[in-house]
Amino acid sequence: MPAPLPPLAGEDYVCAACGVSYPDTRVDDAVGAIAVLPGAVREAVSAIPPEVRRVRPSPEAWSVAEYLCHVRDVYVSFTIRLYRVRAEHQPAFEPMFNDLRARRFRYNDCDIDATLDELAAAVAGFRDEVARIKDHGWDRTATRLPGEERTARWLVRQAMHEGVHHLGDIRRIGETAR
Repeated sequence: MPAPLPPLAGEDYVCAACGVSYPDTRVDDAVGAIAVLPGAVREAVSAIPPEVRRVRPSPEAWSVAEYLCHVRDVYVSFTIRLYRVRAEHQPAFEPMFNDLRARRFRYNDCDIDATLDELAAAVAGFRDEVARIKDHGWDRTATRLPGEERTARWLVRQAMHEGVHHLGDIRRIGETAR
């Protein structure tokens, strides 16, 4: 049997590893960080030798290619999630099943340049969906597991955190490759 899903970060989450604090992050600031993410990821990936981009630094960490695909898929999935929060009454989200996606969709075999372009398109689509949320819409909620009610505001902060956190993972791989 697969391991149970880990709980989602809370609305008040503070990441000990990268320092992102949801309560201290305004939606506009999160969107600003997301806007520059594709360029920052492209820069970080280009600084890493091609022969290192598909190597996992440890069994529990993904390769650069895998992190890149995951971040792209976060913005695709979160665009749909945000749309559903806006358009439906308390939708229930499917889990992303991150490790399953990495294996089944062969993240480590991706075309890196094409995936960087796909990340930019996914971020643009996510930002388009964010722009459709009106003031009263930020408190609309969705669930994934019982008891995991999260707001539209949380979705934007979580999407920003995923991008920023995994950009840090990519950069750390690059630092060890030098």
